Amino acid sequence: MDMERSEGRGEIRPEENGVEPMDTVDDASRSAKVLDLLRRFLDVQRRRAEAYTKLRRGFSEYMSNGGEETYQQLCGEITQEFNDCSKQVIELESLFLMPDLCRADLANLLKAVQAQEKQKLHLSIKIQVLKKSGRPSERLVMHDSCRFDNVKGHQCVHVQEITEAAGTEDAEADAEYDNALKEAICGVQEAVTCINEYMEEVRYEIEELQSE
Repeated sequence: MDMERSEGRGEIRPEENGVEPMDTVDDASRSAKVLDLLRRFLDVQRRRAEAYTKLRRGFSEYMSNGGEETYQQLCGEITQEFNDCSKQVIELESLFLMPDLCRADLANLLKAVQAQEKQKLHLSIKIQVLKKSGRPSERLVMHDSCRFDNVKGHQCVHVQEITEAAGTEDAEADAEYDNALKEAICGVQEAVTCINEYMEEVRYEIEELQSE
């Protein structure tokens, strides 16, 4: 009987001794890891936004002042930056799937952002290529193949009789160009909308973790 009372008095509960239960510690550690990974993802998205700003500025300068070599160098740098960002996000996806986190929902969320970012980049480059080439009817004609002599002067091989058929062909080419540009611009806008919606989910998750 005394032994039973002694054992009862000697029992110490973890919370009474200022020690958190093991499962509570694990949950706190897990939440901290998830929060850190999501913040790293936000940093990657900021890098992507800065890269797009740099790309747009560089393209605008190229269209205004020329400089093919400088523009191509910029495209190479931006491509490398986007590749690095993609690799980091893929790494974050794998970390969310690790047994200590088991957050497949967040891994899938990042994967969805990746898909939209890929589409956005593809269409953004397409827009620049189209604008660089210009509408078919407005493109400059190169005269490298033309002949020139001292008597007749410039004999342009591009001169052709203006016909209704030729005018229709130019109009169709312009219409095809305009449609392609419009579709690419709309595609970028749709991708941006989807990305923004996904990012709202990420920010909501961060707020939830911070409030715990």
